Formats: sequence, C-alpha cells, structure tokens
Amino acid sequence: MSQAAEGVNGDDALVEEFGMHVGRAMGWPPMAGRAAGLLMLSENPMTLAELQDALDASKGSISEMTRLLITNGTVERYKEAGQRHFVYRWREDAWVGCLQHIVASTAQLRELAEQAQVRGARMTAVQQHRIGEMQEYYRFMVSHLESLLAEYTAARESRRTQP
Repeated sequence: MSQAAEGVNGDDALVEEFGMHVGRAMGWPPMAGRAAGLLMLSENPMTLAELQDALDASKGSISEMTRLLITNGTVERYKEAGQRHFVYRWREDAWVGCLQHIVASTAQLRELAEQAQVRGARMTAVQQHRIGEMQEYYRFMVSHLESLLAEYTAARESRRTQP
C-alpha cells in the first residue's frame, strides 16, 4: 500500500467490503466501490498513481472509476497549489453530492416519461397506460427525493453549526 493510502490504517478488508457492498448497492463495478472506500477512509488526497498502486489496478480502470465517483457526487478531483498532478479526495459533502446525483438522474427519467407522454398520442392504450405509470412514478420520486435532499442538507448544516 502506498504512503498516501496508509491513512486508511491498512484496513484492506474494509476497502474490499466497500467494493462488494457499496459497489453492488450503487450499481457500480466492484473497483468503483473499492476506490470509494479507499478515498473515504484515506486521510489524504491521492494521485491517480497512488490509487493504482493501492488498489492494484490499471491506470485506465482507476481513471474510469474516479470519473464515475465524480459523476456520482462523492469524489472530487483538483490540483493542489504548486503541484503538477491532480489528486482525488472524498468530498466533504459526499452524501449530499450522492443524493443530488440521484435527484438529477431521477428527474431525467421523469422528463423522458413526460416527453413520451406528449408523443404517445398514437400509442395503444396499454402503451399510454405504461407511460402514464412511469410518469406518475418519477414525479412522485423526484418530489420526495427533493424533499429528502432539502431535509438532509438542513440537518447536516444544523449538525455542522452546533458547538
């Protein structure tokens, strides 16, 4: 394990568990779950090379997995002042970012259902019913997910401002 990964306290088993459980639950490849676990547990940002070394993975695999984690709102990529290489770290608000990603993805599916409903005038009754059910489901989900995001964000801010 690299020096940067040593901040994880050598708990390779926990990183592997993240790979299995978080990866599966989120619909990610196991390597993305492992990278998420490593970055979440690491006290220091890590370069692509350090992630490769710690996870014993190819540059392409780590690059793809970090892009996935960035897209899903849990990891950020940045360049530290005076450094040549980008580093990756677990976002301080990773769970907010994760929920924002879920809300946005669900809203895209709601929009698809709404567009399909508009175009569905020539569809059969069964098709129209199924599209209507999809639209109703995603409207419900977006509404509730937005409420959850607002509630979670407010609770998180409240915890942060308490002494």
